[in-house]
Amino acid sequence: MIYINPGKEQWADITRRPVFDYTSLEDIVLPVLQDVKEYGDAAVRKYTLQFDKVTLANLGVLPEEINRAAGSLEEELKNAIGIAAANISKFHRTQVEEIHKIETTPGVVCWRKPVGIETVGLYIPGGTAVLFSTLLMLAIPAQIAGCRNIVVCTPAGQDGNIHPAVLYTASLLGITDIFKVGGVQAIAAMAFGSETIPKVDKIFGPGNQYVTAAKQMVNRLGVAIDMPAGPSEVAVYADETCVPAYVAADLLSQAEHGVDSQVVLVASSAGIVESVKKELEAQLKELPRKEIATAALQHSRFVVMNDEDMAFELLNRYAAEHLILASQNAESLAEKVINAGSVFLGNYSPESAGDYASGTNHTLPTNGYATAYSGVSVDSFVKKITFQQLSKEGIINIGPAIEAMASAEGLEGHRRAVRIRNPQT
Repeated sequence: MIYINPGKEQWADITRRPVFDYTSLEDIVLPVLQDVKEYGDAAVRKYTLQFDKVTLANLGVLPEEINRAAGSLEEELKNAIGIAAANISKFHRTQVEEIHKIETTPGVVCWRKPVGIETVGLYIPGGTAVLFSTLLMLAIPAQIAGCRNIVVCTPAGQDGNIHPAVLYTASLLGITDIFKVGGVQAIAAMAFGSETIPKVDKIFGPGNQYVTAAKQMVNRLGVAIDMPAGPSEVAVYADETCVPAYVAADLLSQAEHGVDSQVVLVASSAGIVESVKKELEAQLKELPRKEIATAALQHSRFVVMNDEDMAFELLNRYAAEHLILASQNAESLAEKVINAGSVFLGNYSPESAGDYASGTNHTLPTNGYATAYSGVSVDSFVKKITFQQLSKEGIINIGPAIEAMASAEGLEGHRRAVRIRNPQT
């Protein structure tokens, strides 16, 4: 659908995502969660056979399976994975927080220390596309954060094996706790633990509507997850300095993710929209996943906004997972961005770069959650513990303030805990 300089009363329609009511899945998902919680491995095997048509002798990946993976991949792909791993590591290492001790009052020292979450579960999809890149995006910051135990669940193919690119990536990162389990049963196993699969403290990773619903449900039961999730999306701002062929390619790269993906183009003129649409038609014919992309394009938006400030007000309202600024003036335009998961500046910065190898993380907030959530980072894998140490001088200096506040709140025990250390006040 094309909108020409739409008024704000139309913005709700433009920014609306493909609607899916995850509560409607609860009748399907809840019994699986309950079964796995109660029956462990037996339930995991049952649902893997039922949903994936795979019979598993071993839930865990054997060392020899990991060793064989490297031999089945082309050197070009192994080198590419190595480059991506190096860049992702380089970028995420800058996120490690130093400890700063602050003396807030003479004798009162406070600081905060990031501590890695002890056990994390990484879900790596294996449906219409095997996303081994997601393992890089999740495992590398987890390792940098200092997580002691990293558990990976990913579905096996019909032959009962995991894609060798996933296993090679795991081997490259030194990860050995890998399980051939996908879907709701994988989320349940990581949330509650089974005889074979460890219980984790926090679950990360994208998935289909059932996986997403399962994550939301275990989150309500007290298991932490990375972020709320929905179908993947991209918004592109294009002005007269864009390259329409590049813009079309970027839109299609997102549309091919899934039939529920959404792409939004906000252009400074109607001519740009028409040029991009012609390119879309031509490029779509050559796209292997054209049926998926075509379906996604059916609920996507094309908007002409002559006023640049209004265009960015609309884009900030949309709060895209990925935002591409297809303009030679992208760096200046980026100052207008308030809400987005990850931003790609200029005509030579495709979303694909961030998806794979530039170094930034591709696990990002969708469905408008970029208004309040960040993408996955080292911070996602740590909890930050505050410390304070008071000397005798410190309790003398700050004690009267504490006692006055405790008395005002009627908490005499709090006041006495200070007074007993400083009886002369």
